Amino acid sequence: MFVDSHCHINFPDLAARMPEVLANMQANRVSHAVVIGVSRPAWPEVLGLAETHDNLYATVGVHPDNQEAEEWSEDELVAHAAHPRVVAIGETGLDYHWCKGDLTWQHERFRTHIRAAVRAGLPLVVHTRESAADTLQILREEGAERVGGVMHCFTESWEIAEQALDLGFYISLSGIVTFKSATIVQDVARRVPLDRLLIETDSPYLAPVPFRGKTNEPAYVKHVAECIATLREIPLAEVEAATTANVFTLFHKMVA
Repeated sequence: MFVDSHCHINFPDLAARMPEVLANMQANRVSHAVVIGVSRPAWPEVLGLAETHDNLYATVGVHPDNQEAEEWSEDELVAHAAHPRVVAIGETGLDYHWCKGDLTWQHERFRTHIRAAVRAGLPLVVHTRESAADTLQILREEGAERVGGVMHCFTESWEIAEQALDLGFYISLSGIVTFKSATIVQDVARRVPLDRLLIETDSPYLAPVPFRGKTNEPAYVKHVAECIATLREIPLAEVEAATTANVFTLFHKMVA
């Protein structure tokens, strides 16, 4: 079985056809999915999915790309993290693609999430875009290695991947790895240790080949695994077994 370690199936494109999305997961041997919290207003949707479906779990966080977003306090994040269906803190991190200027607010939001994760004893789900050096620096400064986490939808170089691995983080690859132009990501896919690798869809975004340009969904995560197996020249079963085991190791509150 495969596990989608990062999806947004509470978003309208997928929420409107939830029975089909779940059936497609089952048909494609995707046993579980982690539904990612990115905003305070949408949190009830994310948690509701995890409470309603035994094979869905939730995270709690505020995405870094919106300065005006309503924040969670550190105490609030810790309180939500105690819920049995919440397995990580995030999505959090830094984004210098969409956000410019004085980004002190973004750094402080990130630090709040890290501190909450350390207090809660849960891993982090980290977003980094055009901000790898600062992301790693803040993780180090806040002692994030005490809880670890995952660098989600990884698109950085192997050098950055090595630094994240040294902090105890996992590397998660999305449908981007299947894109012909994604040579940097494909290099990472060949080199990251199998016991530190996750797969994800980031659905409804970034559908893998052969569905590129269409609405993504958790059922398609197996195509990410197939591409990685091809790149590494190993059986698909090895990627399947490793990435599934890794999800349950990292998100230790999840039940297989």
